[in-house]
Amino acid sequence: MPASAAFPPASPVITAPHGDTVSWWDGVPWFDLAPWPDVTPWEPPAPRAMPAPGSPATLAISRYLPATTMLWRGRTVAALFLQGCPWTCGYCLDPSMRRDEGIGRWTWADVVADVTGVHRDIDGIVFTGGEPTRQAALLPAMAFMREAGLGIALHTGGAYPARLERALPLVDFVSLDIKGQPSRYGAVTGSLVAGDAAWRSLDILQASSTAFEVTITVDPTLHTRAEILDLADTLRARGVHRIALQEVIAGIANPRYADRLGGRGIRDVLTLTDLSKFTVR
Repeated sequence: MPASAAFPPASPVITAPHGDTVSWWDGVPWFDLAPWPDVTPWEPPAPRAMPAPGSPATLAISRYLPATTMLWRGRTVAALFLQGCPWTCGYCLDPSMRRDEGIGRWTWADVVADVTGVHRDIDGIVFTGGEPTRQAALLPAMAFMREAGLGIALHTGGAYPARLERALPLVDFVSLDIKGQPSRYGAVTGSLVAGDAAWRSLDILQASSTAFEVTITVDPTLHTRAEILDLADTLRARGVHRIALQEVIAGIANPRYADRLGGRGIRDVLTLTDLSKFTVR
């Protein structure tokens, strides 16, 4: 330090003899002029291994319900709501689930940890959506849960018949939502090919040994009494005997549909006598 420099310096910054600027803290330079000790060069951490395509870890999960008795009659189950759907049904409970990207806070690891917890008392797990058969990781996820000793149920609109067929050996129960006669699917789902896929899925279920039901979601903004009764008659003529009617739910996630619905419900479409012939949810 130059002899003329006060110590500690009045200013926290002085100019060293070699001309570099030196910062001081409590009168001590932040470095001295001794050689720097050897240090291990910093290296960025190794990138995390990405899950293999189609592994359960790649599931895009929207929501997870740890326990419910509402989605599989007679059972207490967990429910996994998977992201993504190719259709644009007006009465969709949450249109944000149509996107393929997960928006929920649950990961597959979270679900596994919860479902397999030592204090869990559930009979199975329901895979629903969205449209769960949209995701390739569905089958390995089902296989994992089945290996863990859980019953497996699937709620689907039948949008992907081929994947549904591959899933059936892993599934104990299927709830298939039939939205209308094939010709009506364009109006309900926004897809002109949706009807063919859904009714093909029904063919696959009927040819299998898997227990299933058909649900009909009654939309007062689209369906008429004659249309619903004709659909039920068509299903019964095909040998479908387990038919349930579902009432639409105008949730806060879909306010535009709630406005169109205007407070109407299933009783504005069907009579009490009609309803007595169905299971109604």
